[in-house]
Amino acid sequence: MAKVIVAMSGGVDSAVAAALLIKQGYDVQGLTLKLWHANRTEQKGLESARQVADQLGIPLHVKDVRDSFRQEVVETFIASHLANETPNPCVLCNQALKWAEMINFANEQLAEYVATGHYARVIQAADGKLELWRASELAKDQSYMLSNLTQAELSRSILPLGELGKPEVRAIAQSLNLTVSDAPDSQDLCFVNREDYQQFLREFAPAATQPGEIRTAQGQLLGTHQGLAFYTIGQRKGLPAYTEALYVLEKQPESNTLIVGPASQLGSSKFLVRPLNWISGLAPALPLECYVKIRYRSGLVKSTLTASEGSGVLVEIDQRLRDITPGQSAAFYEGEKVLGGGIIRAGLR
Repeated sequence: MAKVIVAMSGGVDSAVAAALLIKQGYDVQGLTLKLWHANRTEQKGLESARQVADQLGIPLHVKDVRDSFRQEVVETFIASHLANETPNPCVLCNQALKWAEMINFANEQLAEYVATGHYARVIQAADGKLELWRASELAKDQSYMLSNLTQAELSRSILPLGELGKPEVRAIAQSLNLTVSDAPDSQDLCFVNREDYQQFLREFAPAATQPGEIRTAQGQLLGTHQGLAFYTIGQRKGLPAYTEALYVLEKQPESNTLIVGPASQLGSSKFLVRPLNWISGLAPALPLECYVKIRYRSGLVKSTLTASEGSGVLVEIDQRLRDITPGQSAAFYEGEKVLGGGIIRAGLR
């Protein structure tokens, strides 16, 4: 009987992932990673994870990774803001911390596999390579969040929810009378609550939260912003009234200036991505035609990748996208298969 360590967050997805693996005959053990949080001493969800583990009759291990989480994820998040970017810490965390900690713990427990409640699929190709595919239910697909995983990590991974949708998962949880069956999906970063986000940045990235000028691309002064870290490319909320709707076009840290303009001035059809991760372990031949996804909730867009300096790629698309944002992740797709991904460094006009 193969042993599998299931990452249990206290939510319904990880609970059902564990339940399905038990039903499939695996020797299941739960693992909750105790993460650093800006204003909580006890991780939210830990008690829920314990309750689910008791209901399922499996042991739950708790591993304190607060120090490494703060160093690997939170400090990188802060540095990205200070570099005038809008980071995506969840993508970074999966590869840099979560999978590493799960696999290390699995090795200690002599477990063959690790598992999570992500909605995506691991498929073995004819040549033996492992591939990451989009979830069958695209409305819940989370393959974008896993685009920096490698062959070494996929070879140890099981994703039990890849063929299911959220309603099916909740129905399974309800049929098992799990205490988390009606738990809402989390909308916060795991280390700071949404309502505390601005205060977090003021405390940990004060250089990026200083007020400055808001100007048009032509130099017209329109008002004062609250700090560049509080704005992202394409944002409309929080900008001064004007003769037409305004959007954030650019952030200029040298002068601490926010550049805004109408929708007609927003967007780009090409951008740079680096560093890169190719899931197969081998970089594809370039130029390459594929599809790109630039945010978790965005759609796929046809693109062409060509080599760029710094071991990156230049991504060219056949339409202008309004929200190409430095610091966000780009994931590349061929059909349902995730080829890999990287960090958006600059949009080019």
